[in-house]
Amino acid sequence: MSMLRVLLRSGVSQVQRACMSTAALPAPKANPEILYTGIFINNEWRKSSSSKTFETINPATGQVIAEVQEGDQNDINLAVKAAGDAFKLGSPWRRMDASERGVLLNRLADLLERDAVYLASLETLDNGKPYTVSYSFDVPASAKVLRYCAGWADKNHGKTIPLDGDYFCFTRHEPVGICGQIIPWNFPLLMASWKLGPALATGNVVVLKPAEQTPLTALYVAQLAKEAGFPPGVVNVVPGDGKTGAAIVRHMDVDKVAFTGSTEVGKLIQEGAGKSNLKRVTLELGGKSPNIIFSDADLDYAVEQSHFGLFFNMGQCCCAGSRTFVEDSIYDKFVERSAERAMKRTVGDPFDFSVEQGPQIDKEQMDKILDLIKSGKKEGAKIVAGGSRHGDKGYFVEPTVFADVKDDMKIAREEIFGPVQQIIRFKTMDELIARANKTDYGLAGAVFTKDIDKAMHIVQGLRAGTVWVNTYNVLGAQAPFGGYKMSGNGRELGEYGLQAYTEVKTVIVKIPQKNS
Repeated sequence: MSMLRVLLRSGVSQVQRACMSTAALPAPKANPEILYTGIFINNEWRKSSSSKTFETINPATGQVIAEVQEGDQNDINLAVKAAGDAFKLGSPWRRMDASERGVLLNRLADLLERDAVYLASLETLDNGKPYTVSYSFDVPASAKVLRYCAGWADKNHGKTIPLDGDYFCFTRHEPVGICGQIIPWNFPLLMASWKLGPALATGNVVVLKPAEQTPLTALYVAQLAKEAGFPPGVVNVVPGDGKTGAAIVRHMDVDKVAFTGSTEVGKLIQEGAGKSNLKRVTLELGGKSPNIIFSDADLDYAVEQSHFGLFFNMGQCCCAGSRTFVEDSIYDKFVERSAERAMKRTVGDPFDFSVEQGPQIDKEQMDKILDLIKSGKKEGAKIVAGGSRHGDKGYFVEPTVFADVKDDMKIAREEIFGPVQQIIRFKTMDELIARANKTDYGLAGAVFTKDIDKAMHIVQGLRAGTVWVNTYNVLGAQAPFGGYKMSGNGRELGEYGLQAYTEVKTVIVKIPQKNS
């Protein structure tokens, strides 16, 4: 089965609308020219202050794509200074009409769509995800987020409040200020849009650090922001490693940090923000999401949805349905069909239209996944598909399915972030909800059943930021996304996503009273 047929059956509405057949897709640029590898500050490209660079690697081959400038504390200082100048009262950005900010965001979305083939090819080269997904999902979804935020630019307003006494009271929604944004490597372009869209719509300025594994699309977007007409200093992009991100977190002039990534790093960011200037922090972190299949669900559909819910993006999704709970009476059939589906999954060159699964992001991630697979075997789980490295070139892992998984096994507790499905047996609803919630995480969950009462009981019982019913991985710019517990705090997307980028100012005006 081709990648796009799988996606079309998956129920992911964004992909369904975007993808009709591989024949409709333009050919990729398998070796796209690397145009920007520098540091982008004040609408200008520059080298790092230290003259240091780092390699970005093609995960499908292990070969170096390009040398990228490595930002350090000095470069972050320069970027924050440029952002601060752009944010000064009376600057072109602060004086710009809110509706004009929306125009600029729409223009940036236009440029993403204009350069869709190049951006998708660059994303596939740097990240390893199939080009069919980069072109049909990542690029258009990124543009949609920017357009959605553009619509909010002149609608993010306060209220008038009937205060007691002779007073006129109203609130203003004002930008937080300089926003440090640190994005992950699993959806580099999409996560850049999730961060840039709401920050810019509400009038903030940005210093963005892409993941060191995947800096190329964010750097290209920086140039597009300049082309779209954003004033100097409004969008700054500084590539680098964890030390570069730490410099953003520690900086006393940065007013907010938004981070998407691991829970481990999220803790360090929250701690660092507390030790600096108590900057606002929003965190979108890891997950170990329960995906619940009742016996009355459409079995074939539930198998396919569960396959997609785990294996999409090489399993490198924070909301992946990595704990698949299946009712006892259909457990064996579900395991058998899930194994068959996994063994049919095509793995290989991500520029090949017939390929469903590309490589993991790097050798470190591949080795971590393989180690967790070994732990599953050691603790008694049964491998019914995959279980090994795929090939000897690049960082590929076989689509792997475990049966007979117990709740206390390492593979059932830790986030694997790879193509490894764990199928767990359950008998009653009461035990199920307690077991599903027995995790440090709370990002997402799903339930498959034809009984709406049963579905709503699960929806109410799960402690998770998103719960899907009879589908998986459906996201939209309009719907908020974020987690409970150690999956983070705050929300991105939707109207809720704007709140993290605004301060609420209360204004109270004394109304003079005249004698009649």
